[in-house]
Amino acid sequence: MNVRFTLAIPAYAGATLALIVLIAACGGASAQSYPVKTVRLIVPYPPGGGNDALARLFGQKLSAAWGQQVIVDNRPGAGTTIGTTLAARAPADGYTLLLSSIASHGVSPSRYRNPGYDPIKDFAPITLLAVAPMILGVNQAAPITSVQDLIKQAKARPGTLKYATAGSGSPMHMGGEIFKDVAGVDLLHVPYSGGGPALISLIAGETDIAFDTAASILPQVRAGRLRALAIARASRLAEYPNIQTFAEAGLPAYEANAWYSMHAPAGTPPAIIRRINAELVKTMAAPDVIEKLRQLGSDPGGDTPEALGKYVRAELDKYSRLIKKSGIKVE
Repeated sequence: MNVRFTLAIPAYAGATLALIVLIAACGGASAQSYPVKTVRLIVPYPPGGGNDALARLFGQKLSAAWGQQVIVDNRPGAGTTIGTTLAARAPADGYTLLLSSIASHGVSPSRYRNPGYDPIKDFAPITLLAVAPMILGVNQAAPITSVQDLIKQAKARPGTLKYATAGSGSPMHMGGEIFKDVAGVDLLHVPYSGGGPALISLIAGETDIAFDTAASILPQVRAGRLRALAIARASRLAEYPNIQTFAEAGLPAYEANAWYSMHAPAGTPPAIIRRINAELVKTMAAPDVIEKLRQLGSDPGGDTPEALGKYVRAELDKYSRLIKKSGIKVE
């Protein structure tokens, strides 16, 4: 006797399966048509600075490529944590992006007791936008003529040579602390209310040295107010062939820079992340963008989301150890 078994599938199960397929199809279509409305780019810095200029550069390029407006939304304060927290809590639909940086995803998570966000869990990495290498600058009239000369003087007078910064926890501060660590010297930290006042103090001779980005230091070098001793870059700048790299100056372990990247809230569809990444990488290869970044003293990025995620984790570990070792006050 033949027995035939029939599997009965409830009607609602078929409907559920159809809905899942429909949602998946819509998700793919959404990524292909993205963006269909205005995109907000949160910048956790005030208008007018280098970070803001970078955000507006890429915002304009994305607007032109997509045919949709990308609006820069400046949300400064609390070491970038205000704007970054706002971005972390935004809908994960691709219509809110964050101009992230060494501050938001490298330093502030370790510097603040409760920054309001987790730089890894709360964000989806998109790409590294630019890297601005640090330059060691001294007053043109200062009796410090080289990196080795600085180290020699610092060891002869521990804790007396003063380095100016834009404040506790700033990239300038981190640049100085890294130098102290790898050179084995003791320098006196003198924080100011911003990078501008810090460089003014250096030009006036109130402080001895400063570590700042090329965009900030080089105009003062051209004006004859400061002298650049070394740059934290693999090779010398073509426009300034007389400025040694730190490796050439005898300090190959010195690695310090300011970097800028783009993140989206965690949960943003991977297809949308890839679409944004592809457009940004294409943008960074454009000659006018390369030239603009050069003017800002930066080298272009253009990596994958996975590479940026790995880079951010390494930077978090690096600055977490440095902040604990140096005893930088946690807010």
